[in-house]
Amino acid sequence: MKSVTEDKQKEYKLLKKGAVAEIVEKKSRFIASISPAATEEEASAFIASVKKRYWDARHNCSAFVIGAGGELTRCSDDGEPSGTAGKPMLEVLLGSGIRNICVVVTRYFGGVLLGTGGLVRAYSGAVSNALSECAVVKMIPGREIAVTCDYSYLEKIRNILGNADIADPEAEYTENVSLRFFAPEDKYEDVLKKITDATGGGAGYDISDPGYGEVPDRA
Repeated sequence: MKSVTEDKQKEYKLLKKGAVAEIVEKKSRFIASISPAATEEEASAFIASVKKRYWDARHNCSAFVIGAGGELTRCSDDGEPSGTAGKPMLEVLLGSGIRNICVVVTRYFGGVLLGTGGLVRAYSGAVSNALSECAVVKMIPGREIAVTCDYSYLEKIRNILGNADIADPEAEYTENVSLRFFAPEDKYEDVLKKITDATGGGAGYDISDPGYGEVPDRA
């Protein structure tokens, strides 16, 4: 779970696994490569690696968005006319709501000029195609909770968590059973009350500070 301050407890999407996708416009190839990047250094390293892979391409344009609130953004036209590549790519990333993401679109020129509008559409389209192949999770504010209880309460607690749509907890079996799970900020107090009631106060628990946890992005 990632730390979060009180004024930034909002949901956001996080890239978990990147992808590569290609489109062809008037014989020009546009290859979009997307990767997770949690820092500017990671983004720069990914951009450099793509440029090395496609060293013979005319352009390797790039954009990235880092931070839960998209605090850090950069883009580059890499020799294309100003505003026709990097900025449209960045706008697609920002519009997706996905954070900690870096994209490089490699262009192999096909001999036919696309014009300003054609370039914008091609670079934006390449990014959109690659995004559709990526793995994304939703990051939501909440708490990590560790519950320790007698084995006789195990199924009751699992049922409480299941009814609250909380993912199956990690379990550690010793003299007692310890369950660790992430609960959304708007659910954790109710869940703990139900566990306390169901166990007659026989369960102990530890609660983390506010933070972010991931859940599947079903959007």
